[in-house]
Amino acid sequence: MSDQAIEAVAGEPEIIRSEDGKFVPGKSANPAGKPKGTVNKTTQLLKDAILLAAQRAGGGGEDGIANYLVEQAEKNPGPFMSLLGKVLPMTVAGDAENPVFIAKIERVITK
Repeated sequence: MSDQAIEAVAGEPEIIRSEDGKFVPGKSANPAGKPKGTVNKTTQLLKDAILLAAQRAGGGGEDGIANYLVEQAEKNPGPFMSLLGKVLPMTVAGDAENPVFIAKIERVITK
């Protein structure tokens, strides 16, 4: 066999590797690569587990996550507002027929 590459057996997809078993530069088992936007399996499992935990903490059912978030907004307003700032859109747009009104929300801490 050549030092350059070893080719896969007939009937298998063509995978070219060097003598030491590594992929030859420019060749791989999946030339198209991983599709853009594909979520890592571990990341998706973790996100699903977090959502399930929030749903259960909020009493379960269809409104479980919303109930949990309401509870967090009341008990931990600072971190909740930080979270809210991350999920709200950065740009608000309107038009002449549907104007957007922006109200100032002020948080006052009293002792």
